[in-house]
Amino acid sequence: MPRWATGFVLPILNLMSALLVAALVIHLLGEDPLESMQILINSAVVNPEGLSYTLFYASTFVFTGLAVSIAMQAGLFNIGAEGQMYFGGLGVTLAMLAFDASLPWYLLIPAGIIGAALFGALWAFIPGYLQAKRGSHIVVTTIMFNFICASLMNFVIVKYLIPAGEQNTASRVFSTAAEMPRLNSLFPILGETPLNIGFFFAIAALVVYGVVMGRSAWGYKVRALGLNQHAAHYAGVKISAMIIIVMMISGALAGLGAVNSIMGSTHYLSLNFVGGAGFVGIAIALMGRQHPVGIFLSSVLFGALIQGGFDLSLEKPNIPTETFIFIQGLIILFCGAMENLYAPAIIKLIKSRKG
Repeated sequence: MPRWATGFVLPILNLMSALLVAALVIHLLGEDPLESMQILINSAVVNPEGLSYTLFYASTFVFTGLAVSIAMQAGLFNIGAEGQMYFGGLGVTLAMLAFDASLPWYLLIPAGIIGAALFGALWAFIPGYLQAKRGSHIVVTTIMFNFICASLMNFVIVKYLIPAGEQNTASRVFSTAAEMPRLNSLFPILGETPLNIGFFFAIAALVVYGVVMGRSAWGYKVRALGLNQHAAHYAGVKISAMIIIVMMISGALAGLGAVNSIMGSTHYLSLNFVGGAGFVGIAIALMGRQHPVGIFLSSVLFGALIQGGFDLSLEKPNIPTETFIFIQGLIILFCGAMENLYAPAIIKLIKSRKG
């Protein structure tokens, strides 16, 4: 199929299929699907404050989507972005706890970024090494490392980070210098929302990803590895080293998602702050076809589902918030396991038009 079919038509058809099934479920719950969709769109896109929340969630999803995408480009299915972002949050927190009382904000932000990237890369290094050197399947190791990270973070937070006398399972709140500047100071119409300059960091990451993967020799080697490992080996690519490097970059990108969530919103490390963002990154990478524009649009879509879903569940009590986790699962199903469902029909249509 031509690129316009695989990159645009198939994802749109798959998305519409997922939404159609979701509309059927909403109907079975006793609500009008069209009215519910209108409420969701107004809450997540039309309303400036709702749009601000949508873009805030999307800023995190861009990084987890990029993490999964760059691994996919190398033929690696990184299921561990959830744990890598979680561990990246520890890197952010340790940097803030160490320096938030002595450094200004313009130095604390780079410190948080470096801490998140280093810790995320470290958590992805071991699965990458096991895949490259021992042949352990990356899907198995990365998903198991999610559980290991959850247990480890629970121990670290409870044992070492809870301030004396506090009951909340979280670190202390960072100083105001460690807060990412919010965009509502420039655009008051956005309201009191957590959208911050992390949104611009996400856009910059998409641009860098697009240039590196599409226009550089290193990106060509990564894509060659993903298309045919044996051919890449004979072309001079060091397979083991490339797998480890790509996984560490993937982990670093996942870790960077924690900067927006922690420094841009909560300003402390808490249990389970990731909230499934790493798994959403899988759907974003699949739906966005590992392309920077597709990743951005998919991230905005999932951000809108979360923001609009909250308001919709308030206005329509028959529709629980878990419905939108179900919709996410449908999108993963249609854009992943069933991504070529409409391919035969599209190919037949193209051939008939050519004939």
